[in-house]
Amino acid sequence: MAEKRADGDRKRGILYIVGTPIGNLEDMTFRGVRILREVEAIAAEDTRHTGKLLQHFEITTPQISYHEHNRKQRMPELVDRLQGGSAIALVTDAGMPGISDPGFELIQACGEGGISVVPIPGPTACITALVGAGLPGERFVFEGFLPVKGKARQQRLEALQGETRTMILYEAPHRVRKTLTELGEALGGDRAIVLGRELTKLHEEFWRGSIAEAIAHYGGNCQPKGEFTLVITGRETAAPAIGEQTLKAELQNLINRGMSRSQATKHLAQHTALPRRQIYQLALTIGEESE
Repeated sequence: MAEKRADGDRKRGILYIVGTPIGNLEDMTFRGVRILREVEAIAAEDTRHTGKLLQHFEITTPQISYHEHNRKQRMPELVDRLQGGSAIALVTDAGMPGISDPGFELIQACGEGGISVVPIPGPTACITALVGAGLPGERFVFEGFLPVKGKARQQRLEALQGETRTMILYEAPHRVRKTLTELGEALGGDRAIVLGRELTKLHEEFWRGSIAEAIAHYGGNCQPKGEFTLVITGRETAAPAIGEQTLKAELQNLINRGMSRSQATKHLAQHTALPRRQIYQLALTIGEESE
């Protein structure tokens, strides 16, 4: 086994959760390299990608593919091997397994099956971006990737409107512009944001400004490239509770000032913790004569 246990019991194996570099190979830990050399197999998200890491550190341990598309078939096999006493390392393409990947399901199955789980700490993009952003880090929430589209995406954005903690999101380069636009609509353009790009790599970059400034920057000739981690400040204070009659009166006031129902709804959604669709449903109860 890769590491001794106090009870010396070899009836059940150990699943090692091994963090790997998110870009710079020098971030690989000595312990992580040793574990990958000593285990019987490495469960990897992409065996070709992990193969480059293993080649760099001259690690010859055999790999087993374990990813989003084969996890249901592969998990019982891995659990059986672990139940039989094998030591297996779980790795993702970059960072700590179990964060925004199916690794947590295997970890959960091991916990339920009485199999030891040993984390080997390593780099994570979310923490790297947070400490590099220079935004409040006493309390933060990791949101990972937003739903790609539809109702689920809208609901998630609405849920973030009342968040007072610093928020961390992942985003692919081809969706950065859309996400920034929708964050501006949900949170307001004046909210501070830092975009970390290509973290720990040669072209690492931290862009700082407001959401509105980010929209202008990335909406021009700047073509987003590389993987992004977005760090956004939360609301300065929790939004106060607003009664229906007060909200309706404010909607009435905004509509009387020339806003459409949709515009008034958007405005109030940015200044309350209420879901946009809830405000809009209330706006529909205001008579046509108000417009």
